[in-house]
Amino acid sequence: MSEIRVVVLAFDRISPFHLSVPCVVFGESPLQAPAYQLQVCAAEAGPLATSAGFGLTLAAGLEALRDADVVIVPSWRDPAETAPAPLLAALRAAHARGARIVGLCLGAYVLAQAGLLDGRRATTHWAYAEDFARRFPQVAVDADVLYLDDGPLLTSAGTAAGLDCCLHLLRQLSGAEAANSVARRLVTPPHRQGGQAQYIEQPLPASARDGRLSGLLDWLRASLQQPHSLDSLAARALMSRRTFTRHFRQLTGGTVQGWLLAERLALTQRLLETTALPVEAIAQQAGFGSPASLRLHFRKAFGVAPSEWRQTFRGSTAALRH
Repeated sequence: MSEIRVVVLAFDRISPFHLSVPCVVFGESPLQAPAYQLQVCAAEAGPLATSAGFGLTLAAGLEALRDADVVIVPSWRDPAETAPAPLLAALRAAHARGARIVGLCLGAYVLAQAGLLDGRRATTHWAYAEDFARRFPQVAVDADVLYLDDGPLLTSAGTAAGLDCCLHLLRQLSGAEAANSVARRLVTPPHRQGGQAQYIEQPLPASARDGRLSGLLDWLRASLQQPHSLDSLAARALMSRRTFTRHFRQLTGGTVQGWLLAERLALTQRLLETTALPVEAIAQQAGFGSPASLRLHFRKAFGVAPSEWRQTFRGSTAALRH
């Protein structure tokens, strides 16, 4: 299979971290089937400065977007500043011919300025979500997620969530094993549950009890096929129901049942993508109990049946090639 062309936009005063995220995911891994051709191009003429004080000199300009399969816009330098008109026009043209467009963190502002997010769902850094919603009322903003995949457009929450978003895209294009391999190399989880809301007020466990809960979460992930209740988990953590509920929400940003459902759905996705197991067997392994329950929750979460997810995932790489 021919290469997938990934173009990352660089601009004056860009954050080196945000620029590096798609580069380490798509440009530094010996991935096969398909291979990736990554190119960083300049959104503006002349040498570019970074927010860290060093400069960038790039040979390619916006013409690189003409043949790109994926275009990634790292976090924009200033949410109050409208991106240059040539950049917005190039993004619209790439989107019109079918390229996947990704806005990492404040890069969502650039996609919105280009009109690409009108009528769609998107996310951005939680600290700017209110401003984003006010400036782009035609976009449905969800500030509680790490990234949002709305068809050919992807947006991510703040900073490190750009890595989650890029790994998600890699997982779509090359499969779960490829994404897991890159995640292991980067020493990061291949898929994080929860949303950015959990990082707003309490980014780290506040007590030894929360540290104990982290171990409980690892055990739960390994035993999703078993039935779990709030009372049984509170007893296992040696806490009262009320104390356990409070600490669980502080650590994960959500409820026990919500967390369990998200983990079971994520396992279902992996099994659909990487195995030929029938839905009946997947329902048992993921802890849904019955295929009917799995199908109900899966369709509610993702808008498609499990069989459609499996078929779409297997054909996603081919569909990207024009």
